[in-house]
Amino acid sequence: MLSELQIIVLALIQGITEFLPISSSAHLILPSQLLGWPDQGLAFDVAVHVGSLLAVLWYFRADVGRMLLHWGLHLARRPHDASERTLAWWIILATIPAVIFGYLFQDQIETHLRSILVIAVTTSLFGAALWWSDVGVAETRTLGQLNWKHTVLIGLAQAIALIPGTSRSGITMTAAMALGYGKKDAARFSFLLSIPLIFAAGVLKTISLIQQPDLVYWNQLFIGTVLSFVSAYACIALFLKWIERIGFFPFVLYRFVLGGVLFFIYFSL
Repeated sequence: MLSELQIIVLALIQGITEFLPISSSAHLILPSQLLGWPDQGLAFDVAVHVGSLLAVLWYFRADVGRMLLHWGLHLARRPHDASERTLAWWIILATIPAVIFGYLFQDQIETHLRSILVIAVTTSLFGAALWWSDVGVAETRTLGQLNWKHTVLIGLAQAIALIPGTSRSGITMTAAMALGYGKKDAARFSFLLSIPLIFAAGVLKTISLIQQPDLVYWNQLFIGTVLSFVSAYACIALFLKWIERIGFFPFVLYRFVLGGVLFFIYFSL
């Protein structure tokens, strides 16, 4: 059972870091690694992911509705908007690598890569990659120009984010910007791309939860879901509003500082 402080902190961490390019998995691992907090448990993990999923679905409800409508019309061989249908297919295609990699390597990742050193390395390394893609590549493409090759590359990048500290949103935005897509388009595609992956992860975790006889504290799950939803929604809205003005440097700087602190902690132990 988590304390009230732990519930609030962990739910806010999940909601805020799920969509910022700073790695939610790293930040959820760190409280137990650095503060000795108990593992948040599978049920709470499901709850905060549900909150994040509901936030991105609600924020992009119009986009998701259009994609589903025109994708369905396409399958039914009815007149439809080709751009909306194509974007839906690209999201499905980009999700496949992470699903395959997760199925094949999740156990090894959980066993061997959830450490402070790994998080320090990936936080710093992919922070540098984010910086390069932000300032070193010209914006020459829009989301309407996305093709299957670029989609596969972004999908492969998303699969790498299974390694803690990488950041799913960070590496998919990095890959998109490295291919010439603008900041806002890269962020939008990254957020839309999170929907099937968070949903799939939530389903798998729920199945595992059902198979476990552990006691469930429903009040904790409700609070965690609500806090995760509110913080994730606010994060998405503010990020998309400000990203073209502030760029990615504040997040890069944060990753470098966090990586440096983690290296210091690791080598001081």
